[in-house]
Amino acid sequence: MIIIGHRGASGNYPENTLSAFQHAAALGCPWVELDVHQLEGELLVIHDEQLDRTTNGSGSLAAAGLAAVRRLDAGNEEQVPLLSEVLTLLDGKVGINVELKGPGTAEPTSQLLRKACQTGRWRADQFLLSAFDHAELQRADPIFARGVLWGRPVPDMVERSLAMGGQWMNIALKAATEDRITAAQQAGLKVAVYTVNEPADLAAMRALKVDAVFCDFPERGLQG
Repeated sequence: MIIIGHRGASGNYPENTLSAFQHAAALGCPWVELDVHQLEGELLVIHDEQLDRTTNGSGSLAAAGLAAVRRLDAGNEEQVPLLSEVLTLLDGKVGINVELKGPGTAEPTSQLLRKACQTGRWRADQFLLSAFDHAELQRADPIFARGVLWGRPVPDMVERSLAMGGQWMNIALKAATEDRITAAQQAGLKVAVYTVNEPADLAAMRALKVDAVFCDFPERGLQG
């Protein structure tokens, strides 16, 4: 079972910051997950459209503008990073699941990741692109694996995930039943479950043979 550091090691460091990703890598995490929004031609690594929860700013990303967002404290006096900065930091040593947030993120993310692969520091199979916005996800370059995110289960989610070119079906812990996981895997999909932090839940996911879990405290999963 692959342990994916959810927004980095976000249980111990401010989420989606360079320190969170650095710590996850130092723990031996094979993958990290992060979120991107596009703002003024740049890809910012931040989960929310609003600044209030994860920075000392307020209001929306779009209203603040790129320069102002980059001056904010995202925790421990760190900036909201750019995706390019995370790529430089991790330097091909850790796989990255990029969750596409908001419209217009698939194409610039694909372009940036293709350039990273051209440097020889990264391979295409070290990236997984995912989104709840399935139309946006389908705009992503198909050289990168797709993870189809589901907020709630629907009867034909396996078929729809495959139809969207998905290799992964990413589902919530409460939706991670044995029948659902088995059906997806038998259809050729890998299953990743979010967000799994408690030891009992980690053990349960191992017993169900899920392919990966997103974890805020990756050390808990890595110790199992």
